[in-house]
Amino acid sequence: MPTRRPYPSDLSDARRELIEPVLSAWRFERRGRALDFGRPPEHDLRDIMDAILYVDRTGVQWRHLPHDFPHWNTVYGYFAKWQQEGVFSQLDGLLGQLLRQKEGRDAEPSACVIDAQSVKTSTGVHASGQGIDAGKKIVGRKRSIVVDTLGLLLAVPVTAAEHPGIRKVWVDGGYRQHLVEHAATLGIDMEITARTPGTRGFTPKPKRWAVERTCGWLMLHRRLARDYETLPTRSEAMIHLAVTDLVARRLTGENTISWRYPTSQIK
Repeated sequence: MPTRRPYPSDLSDARRELIEPVLSAWRFERRGRALDFGRPPEHDLRDIMDAILYVDRTGVQWRHLPHDFPHWNTVYGYFAKWQQEGVFSQLDGLLGQLLRQKEGRDAEPSACVIDAQSVKTSTGVHASGQGIDAGKKIVGRKRSIVVDTLGLLLAVPVTAAEHPGIRKVWVDGGYRQHLVEHAATLGIDMEITARTPGTRGFTPKPKRWAVERTCGWLMLHRRLARDYETLPTRSEAMIHLAVTDLVARRLTGENTISWRYPTSQIK
C-alpha cells in the first residue's frame, strides 16, 4: 500500500509509542485465541487508530472515510471490538495515570468533579434512547463525566466502584437531590458549588472549572458536537477516544489545533 499523506488527526510517532503497547497486547491476546495465529496481521493498527481518530476529530460518517484509509467497514469493526473489550477506557486510564505522575500527583486521584452535558442526537438514534432536557429545550442524551482536578476523565457515566480512593467531590446544584445521600453512604464528602450572588457574566466556579474546561476540550472533536451513535456505549467510547487524544498530546508536548482558529495552538 503506497504511503498516504498524513492528516492533522493522525498519531505522531511519539503518541503512537504511548498507545502501541496496549494495542499490541490486545492483538496478541486476541490472536492467541484464534485458529490462524500464524497468519500475519492484515491491517496495521496504527492505520486503524488513525482512521478512528479521523472520524472522532472531523465528525464524518464511517462510510465517508477517505479511501486511503482501510475500508470503513473494517475500521468500524475494530472500533466496535475495542469498545466492547474496553480498549479505549484502558488507554484513557493509563495515559491519565502517566500524566498525573508527570504533574507530580499520585496515580490515583482522591478528589473529583462531576458535570453533565445535554447533547442533541442524530436521526439515527432511536426515540427510546433519547430524553428531554426541559431546561435547555434539548431532545437528546445527557453526558455525565467525572474528572480529576487536572480535568482528566475518570468515568463516563458516573460509576461509584471505578475509583474507590475518591473522598471529595464537587458538583453543581443539579446533583443535590440525587447524589448527596449516596455519596454519604460511600464516605465521600460532596460539596455543591454555586455562583456568588450578584455575579454577572462568565465567572469560573471554584473547583468546577476543571470539568467545564474538559467539556470544552471535548468539543474540539466534531463527532461529539452531536450524539451520532446509536448505542450509548459507542458514545462513551468516542468520549474516551477524544480524551486519549488530548492527554497523549499533553504527555508529548504537542498542541491541539482549534477548529475556530486553525492557526492557533491550544494545550
